[in-house]
Amino acid sequence: MILIDSHCHLNMVAEKEDLDVIVKRAIASDVAYMQTICTTLEELPEILHIAEKYDNIFASVGVHPNEVREVVSSEIIVSLTRHPKIIGIGETGLDYYYSTDNKDNQSLSFNNHIQAAQQTNLPIIVHTRDAEQDTIDILTNKMQESPFSGLIHCFTASENLAQKMLDIGLYISIAGIITFKNAQSLQDIIRFIPLERLLIETDSPFLSPVPMRGKSNEPAFVKYVAEKIAEIKGITLEEVAKVTSQNFTNLFSKTNLTIVNI
Repeated sequence: MILIDSHCHLNMVAEKEDLDVIVKRAIASDVAYMQTICTTLEELPEILHIAEKYDNIFASVGVHPNEVREVVSSEIIVSLTRHPKIIGIGETGLDYYYSTDNKDNQSLSFNNHIQAAQQTNLPIIVHTRDAEQDTIDILTNKMQESPFSGLIHCFTASENLAQKMLDIGLYISIAGIITFKNAQSLQDIIRFIPLERLLIETDSPFLSPVPMRGKSNEPAFVKYVAEKIAEIKGITLEEVAKVTSQNFTNLFSKTNLTIVNI
């Protein structure tokens, strides 16, 4: 069985424990590949160092909406995607949870990331929080201009957002929140999303799943996310692993991975 953690922050995980140990535990838990996600361009060299050190780790490039200060141009983002280990663009998107004061810059940044995705054919990794309609509007309008691929990461939004994203061809990525006791509405939404459009992630070191609540999250724990999806959909863990791993390789095709013997 092969699992893939599609979204983790290994530079942050490494602040808490030796990364060699973290990677070994992931492999021992059937997590064969990981993508470490960029949230600021300042941290990109550190992220690339990690991706270059480990054959089974890939990276993204982008600016998290809460980190937008000066808006980075699509040209700069495109130039940074030329690194062979960068397979996705983001995380980017919209986040109005803490404040709406920066909405305009967030929107400009989001649009520039999408333009980079359109130009490079790399998938966009979207963060959205308390900004559903604006997220829908921007992604739908940009998709009509020129197609691109991508996913909504750490999905916690409404069934309406999920359906609108599926309608335009995006994937949905599920994190450890799905295992929480108060996540019934999210679990209900997962029931209707086809397995062929789901990915799994930890978003580590954040959001540790049950039964690891209280511990720092890490890629090894993505198995608990897969187990919960299997329980919700009434299928085997092996089937979840097989399909979500294939979904990852289909979406992040720059990896050139071929998943066999799952």
